[in-house]
Amino acid sequence: MKYLTLMTWFKKVLLIACLTPMVAIAQDWPNKPITFIVPFPAGGGTDAFARPLAAQLTKQLGKQIVIDNRGGAGGTLGASIAAKAAPDGYTFFMGAAHHAIAPAMYPALDYDIEKSFVPVAMVANPPQVIVVNPKNVQVRSLKEFIDLLKKNPGKFNYASAGNGSSHHLAGEQFKMLTKTFITHIPYRGAGPAMQDLIAGQVDVEFDGLGSSAAQIKNGSIVALAVASQKRAPGFPSIPTAAEAGLVGYEVSTWYGLFAPKGTPQPIIDKMIVEVQKAINTPDLKTIWTNNGSDTPNMSGDAFGKFVAADIKRWAAVAKASGAKLD
Repeated sequence: MKYLTLMTWFKKVLLIACLTPMVAIAQDWPNKPITFIVPFPAGGGTDAFARPLAAQLTKQLGKQIVIDNRGGAGGTLGASIAAKAAPDGYTFFMGAAHHAIAPAMYPALDYDIEKSFVPVAMVANPPQVIVVNPKNVQVRSLKEFIDLLKKNPGKFNYASAGNGSSHHLAGEQFKMLTKTFITHIPYRGAGPAMQDLIAGQVDVEFDGLGSSAAQIKNGSIVALAVASQKRAPGFPSIPTAAEAGLVGYEVSTWYGLFAPKGTPQPIIDKMIVEVQKAINTPDLKTIWTNNGSDTPNMSGDAFGKFVAADIKRWAAVAKASGAKLD
């Protein structure tokens, strides 16, 4: 009995000895600037949420959060760079729905979004929105748009944030559901794609509402429908796809924070708390609403399970639509 008591005591001492350095790491963190790798050029939907979040976290943590835009290959280039970063709590990755799609589109990725990263928290979850250049596509409803496409197969094109992005698969799913054809034009991010949509170089975009919000409000582009079950916060006049006659078309462009695998758990736990605190501040709530997103409450394992389910969902869409890299 005394032996068992001694062993129990020894295990407790050992556990305390192991945990003490980890607690100390979290208490000392951060003691230098933190980098958020954003895998798209500046000006896109990821930026629309990453930059305000970084600014708020800078205030909360007392250390600068630096945005490092690494665009290319539908967001997979930045993800690859982030996966190889030191897991010391000073590099985080702002992933998105694009990274749940990538495994079905890029068979030779040198990272695994589930195995190379630890999920921290969902940051925002705005729906996709169907937007058109009003000079190139002179319609005011989704029904008119679909009718126009059916009468003019192959005449129109749509921009995406890149091959394998949510914009790309949203466009392919739309074509599949409506039995229409629009030519896919991939860009290096939502920002460049939006610039060409406004300029009339492309006709349509199946965009995340976060990167379209300002242009919808100023009239540069026209929104036909949001791909969600309910109308988006801040945009009550835009009907859902189902309300506009396209039942079953639901696509969101979620954004979430990840850490490289091996990042100390106490740091991840602390970042979860800080992210939730940040996105619930009045300033960020207002920005999120203006960008068409509610304030999510999903972190850690729950966020990881969400990502895993989204990977399976998009794999099925890619297979059914026959989507390929252009």
